[in-house]
Amino acid sequence: MNLATIFLSEVVGTAMLLLLGTGVVANNLLPKSKGHGSGTLHINWAWGLAVFSGVLVSYKSGGHLNPAVTLGIVASGAKEFVPGIAVDAASIATYIGAQLVGAFIGAVLAWLAYKKQFEEDTPEGVKLGIFSTGPEIRSPLWNVITEAIATFVLVFVVLGAGKFTGSGTTPAANLGWLGALGVALLVVGIGASLGGPTGYAINPARDLGPRIAHAILPIPNKGSSDWGYAWVPIVGPIIGGVIAGLTSGFLLPA
Repeated sequence: MNLATIFLSEVVGTAMLLLLGTGVVANNLLPKSKGHGSGTLHINWAWGLAVFSGVLVSYKSGGHLNPAVTLGIVASGAKEFVPGIAVDAASIATYIGAQLVGAFIGAVLAWLAYKKQFEEDTPEGVKLGIFSTGPEIRSPLWNVITEAIATFVLVFVVLGAGKFTGSGTTPAANLGWLGALGVALLVVGIGASLGGPTGYAINPARDLGPRIAHAILPIPNKGSSDWGYAWVPIVGPIIGGVIAGLTSGFLLPA
């Protein structure tokens, strides 16, 4: 195992995650799509299945797909991400860099799949909402708190599953598709329970990569990429993930 393998694995997994995740939002929100208006629970379940698929195809790297997960593992005191890959500056940068690249690629692929629908008359905010998250009530401090709480749940439960299997990292490392299914159901639950205020980014790469894609892609009448809010789904999930890692040692004893 080397860092090049880790990078490729995380790029492929995160691209799969964002292709399917961005795709379901496009299917729900774009007026000329056959899934238009099918609802929030449809989005919640599809994001869960997107995570399931992404974790499965990134088995080599442990299927982090999320800087908050990576940093939560670091904060937990783990010595290795996967066997042979020590937790150090190079491996952390490899994971997070790959996640951002994969998220951007996945969003671009989703745009290609729905290119003709994006060309139809659709409000600017709807087009941005396909790529990235936004709050129902804009209050940056409380939006950060919401994202931190939701991401704490994600990372804390993932770390708990890792301790349960004896891996100390992510459950996918030891449980294969069953671990991936567990994380998928967790994401569905977070979306259904805590997704209302902000749209539950719970992943800095999931929001930032597609937001960059929105800014770059030639989408007609797309409007602003709302960079004034972009820091919230980065800072909130990182805070939540790190707190989960720091508290896992005494709240989830080995």
